[in-house]
Amino acid sequence: MAAKSQPSAPKTKSANGLTNGKAAAQGQWGRAWEVDWFSLASVVFLLLFAPFIVYYFVMACDQYSCSLTAPVVDLATGRARLADIWAKTPPVTTKAAQIYAAWVTLQVLLYMLLPDFCHKFLPGYVGGVQEGAVTPAGAVNKYEINGLQAWLLTHLLWFANAHLFSWFSPTIIFDNWIPLLWCANILGYTVSTFAMVKGYLFPTDARECKFTGNFFYNYMMGVEFNPRIGKWFDFKLFFNGRPGIVAWTLINLSFAAKQQELYGHVTNSMVLVNVLQAIYVLDFFWNETWYLKTIDICHDHFGWYLGWGDCVWLPYLYTLQGLYLVYHPVQLPSSYALGVLLLGLLGYYIFRVTNHQKDLFRRTDGRCLIWGRKPKAIECSYTSADGQKHHSKLLVSGFWGVARHFNYTGDLMGSLAYCLACGGGHLLPYFYIIFMAILLTHRCLRDEHRCANKYGRDWERYTAAVPYRLLPGIF
Repeated sequence: MAAKSQPSAPKTKSANGLTNGKAAAQGQWGRAWEVDWFSLASVVFLLLFAPFIVYYFVMACDQYSCSLTAPVVDLATGRARLADIWAKTPPVTTKAAQIYAAWVTLQVLLYMLLPDFCHKFLPGYVGGVQEGAVTPAGAVNKYEINGLQAWLLTHLLWFANAHLFSWFSPTIIFDNWIPLLWCANILGYTVSTFAMVKGYLFPTDARECKFTGNFFYNYMMGVEFNPRIGKWFDFKLFFNGRPGIVAWTLINLSFAAKQQELYGHVTNSMVLVNVLQAIYVLDFFWNETWYLKTIDICHDHFGWYLGWGDCVWLPYLYTLQGLYLVYHPVQLPSSYALGVLLLGLLGYYIFRVTNHQKDLFRRTDGRCLIWGRKPKAIECSYTSADGQKHHSKLLVSGFWGVARHFNYTGDLMGSLAYCLACGGGHLLPYFYIIFMAILLTHRCLRDEHRCANKYGRDWERYTAAVPYRLLPGIF
């Protein structure tokens, strides 16, 4: 849902350029649209059905070997009742609650109490205390960037347990998968509700709160822009990166361990899923400082969309490929596996290089080379809420001259590779690419809606120079 949200331009900047002014248009921050009937209907739909969607997928694997149609057929033909399916669903257990509490506590401690040391010996890595973008109130928040360190230490503990200490089975996550789902829901709803109450009663900065007058919209999209407890515990940074994304690779490892336990070997499809998704996760934490300038931190308020989504939607639906392969241990032909690997690596290359080109263009104010040439850009301007005029540049060179959101195209190629690694036996593993296509297309439209309002005719000049959003010649 939100936690694996892909980078988009901060409101102080264009979708792929940089801003030279000191203040950004405060009216451009936060939610993109007012609460019209469609937005409200979408919010209510997600609040009602997103938890059910997660449960349905997990239940389908647990009771119907990952078939999405079998439960519906059973219910329609009378072979099963909803009560029967629910009765077979494992409840929350004391063991699962203890595991989940220990997990979240560990991530909080790693986030709060252990300053980053990785930036001191890893060349090119930017960690430690870093500044975010200017907020609507004009503040510049500071963040302790230590996600890579937390990921490394967590996985060090995991492998030390698996090979040395044997404190718990490597299959512990799979073995408690559904009971852990209830624990994740409890945390997701608790933190979302707390964030809303906090926004009303004791916000970190009241100037950055948004109230629409509609409870459901406020609850889902959030009231506070940057809710914090104390100086360093930032809700958005913590829940976007920890515990969900740190857990992502651990969940996949647990699925691989279960496959080994059940069948005596790990298939090449499971290895592919683990490797390709680990590359994405490591990229996220390596570039965590850069993440401070993305849509999740710079625009979104913190509500159920981020709170519940990062606790439940991300770890349970982004790992469907590994879960599927536990029940269906697909062994791919070598040539097919190589093709999937190359597709995933190519997608990652496009995703990373495209974002690097934008970042380089911003940092150097255009005084750089992209594809061996001086980059071309469209000069544009906009007026901020205080009436000041600011100047910006929109990059039209490199991958940004191919399509306006070509980083999303690379991300979709990687997402497709995850799904193709599972073969073609079931629809369930392909939910991820369907969801990501919808999510990123929506992000394209949302970004461009903002940019069109912000830059006016200059945006029209830009779209004329780069006519396609994602797929050259198509869309």
